[in-house]
Amino acid sequence: QVQLVESGGGLVQPGGSLGLSCAASGRIFSIYTMGWYRQAPGKQRELVAAVSRDGTTNYGDSVKGRFTISRDNAKNTVDLQMNSLKPEDTAVYYCHALDSRSWSNYWGQGTQITVSS
Repeated sequence: QVQLVESGGGLVQPGGSLGLSCAASGRIFSIYTMGWYRQAPGKQRELVAAVSRDGTTNYGDSVKGRFTISRDNAKNTVDLQMNSLKPEDTAVYYCHALDSRSWSNYWGQGTQITVSS
C-alpha cells in the first residue's frame, strides 16, 4: 500500500498564493502519477493537476496558467504552487497517486483551501 501525507492549505485572500506538498511512503517504487484533485460541497471531484514520473504534466482547464505542479522522484514528493487564487478555487484538495503495477488509486486525507477576503 501507499500512504500519502499532505501539508499546507488554509485561508488565503483572492489574488494570493499558497503552496501544497504531498509525500508518499510505503510501496512507492511503482507510482506512475501523483497530483491533486479537489471537491467543493455539492460538486463533483475534479482534476487540478497531475505529473507522471517522466515529468509530463496535466492541468485542469480552470487552473491553467495559475497553478504549477512539480515532482521530486528521489524524495517521493509532489508540490503544488497556487497563484492568483480565486474564490471558486475554494474546495477540499486531495493528494492522489496511481500505482502502475496494481493500478490502484491512493488518496490523501484532504486539506481545506478557502479563498476569501
